[in-house]
Amino acid sequence: MKNLILIVVAGALINNVVLNQFLGICSFLGVSKQMKASASLGGAVIFVITVASGVASLLYDYVLKPFDLDYMKTIVFILVIAALVQIVEMFLKKTSPAMYKALGIYLPLITTNCAVLGVALTNVQNGYNFIESVLSGFGTAVGYTIAIVLLAGIRSRINEEDIPAPLRGAPIVLISAALMSIAFMGFPGLSF
Repeated sequence: MKNLILIVVAGALINNVVLNQFLGICSFLGVSKQMKASASLGGAVIFVITVASGVASLLYDYVLKPFDLDYMKTIVFILVIAALVQIVEMFLKKTSPAMYKALGIYLPLITTNCAVLGVALTNVQNGYNFIESVLSGFGTAVGYTIAIVLLAGIRSRINEEDIPAPLRGAPIVLISAALMSIAFMGFPGLSF
């Protein structure tokens, strides 16, 4: 049980996919302008990464590995991720058109978000079973959501401040993200 908790905490804080591994930066910087859109994208990413991790684990363990098709894992994982994103996109378009419109291009970009593929490949590389893969995916997605919501909060405060002209816009956002990354580097010192 302790090992499973460590997998979730490591995915969310210690090996944060955005702030430590620098995966998924495009949507992290693009959607973090508004808190609501950031939280919504975080929810979609939690669903996609968690389910993709489980499905990828099952496919790898019961199809690719037994038939010696390890070399196909990247292509298979990309297809699984693309299908899941399409399901999320159709669901949001039907149930919440305003949220679908607010997320705009960044919702389909989850398909090409390297964080999603990175988690599936890392789970295989670490030799995680199905439960460990799902928990790793969930922890990683929660870490992504924490990072994007924190940056959205920081950006809302930045907009209220008098920032020097050369630092306005992307430069101050990148500096803020870098400082967040430095802060998250303190989490590996945690001990259980």
